Amino acid sequence: MKIFVTGSADGIGRATASALIADGHQVVLHARDDARADQIRTVAPASTGVAVGDVSVLDGMRATAEAANALGPYDTVIHNVGVGGGAPQRLTADGLELIFAVNVLAPYVLTALMPPPDRLVYLASGREADGLADLDDLRYERRPWSGMQAYNDSKLYDVMLAFAVARLWSRVCCNAVDPGWIRTRMGGPDAPDDLPEGSETQVWLATSDDPAALVTGRFLKRRRPLRANPAAYDLGLQDRLLAICADLSGLKLPT
Repeated sequence: MKIFVTGSADGIGRATASALIADGHQVVLHARDDARADQIRTVAPASTGVAVGDVSVLDGMRATAEAANALGPYDTVIHNVGVGGGAPQRLTADGLELIFAVNVLAPYVLTALMPPPDRLVYLASGREADGLADLDDLRYERRPWSGMQAYNDSKLYDVMLAFAVARLWSRVCCNAVDPGWIRTRMGGPDAPDDLPEGSETQVWLATSDDPAALVTGRFLKRRRPLRANPAAYDLGLQDRLLAICADLSGLKLPT
């Protein structure tokens, strides 16, 4: 199978890509710039290629999709790229809040610009349970800034995005994954779980012929379905999130 993994220069993304390569799949990696791309080519020389693009800005999201499409098509796309909630509030060059731009808008833009694969996986988090679907204040202009709340919200939106795409693209197996709290640069040294645990469910969803892996519109952890934040199932909120992403990016999700 041919698989594209975003945010695969380190952490869970690199572990996911490495496991897929070890299983004999063709894997296209993603890095935000040429220097990072050179680093991961050294670490994963058996990869099929590297798509380069800074997904914190709209031009970089489009560049990533263009580079990935040139190396495709794909059986599976894993939207792994993300930033954590520990940083101060920051607006991107497009005037968007950084966590929302990278964690939510970038997966939306890539989904809109890439041909639908057979399978889609969106990396969420157990923190989605504490997310608030405050779609009127995505830049935290009204609320006091909380990086962790912004992160929680973004992971709720990732689940909402996965559920919305699953609903609209019925021929695609589209799911969201909670990888757990994993010891990575983002997760920190106190996290209880190792990298293989953080990537295993994505690898299974991306490649397995197990009927349990060929589901759609689910939120899973360790291959088991979870009940997501109730807001994730709200069709009105799903549609509103898609509309906001379309307005911000100028790209409507093909239906």
